[in-house]
Amino acid sequence: MIKSRYIVGQVLAYSAFAAMVAYFAEAPRYVHHNPANALVKLSVTHAGQRVGECKDRSAEELAKLAPNMRTKQSCGRERSSVTLEMDLDGKPIFAQTAKPAGLSGDGRSRFYESREVPAGEHRIHVRMRDSGAATGFDYDVVKVVKLAPRQVFVIDFDDENKAIIFE
Repeated sequence: MIKSRYIVGQVLAYSAFAAMVAYFAEAPRYVHHNPANALVKLSVTHAGQRVGECKDRSAEELAKLAPNMRTKQSCGRERSSVTLEMDLDGKPIFAQTAKPAGLSGDGRSRFYESREVPAGEHRIHVRMRDSGAATGFDYDVVKVVKLAPRQVFVIDFDDENKAIIFE
């Protein structure tokens, strides 16, 4: 027969555990972002330009290859690193160079940055280099935006149109 003191002990233990779970479900309050601020997210995934020149194959070289491998040009797989910089109101807040992903260095370079900024008007300057050049940028965009409180503003790169986009 189960003794009543064991039942009372279990009820007290489970009640204490349930009270602790209920308390931590509501308190202390966690505020992810200040509701008076906006969020600027830089999220770019882009493949740099190919490193090296493509070589035209001769008819003899094509004949030696299997039928499914017969392309007129032979191009290397490796891609150049991508450099991305961003300024907010004239102050640099992001500058990074990313190597291409993949074992052969033929994948995309990835960038992500999230910044909480005061709501209001801001000047955003984004520059990107994907050609492997030592200086200068292939893409350079300046945009003045008015951000509302709690707004999430995203900066991305459109591979199809080859342009930095603001959303």
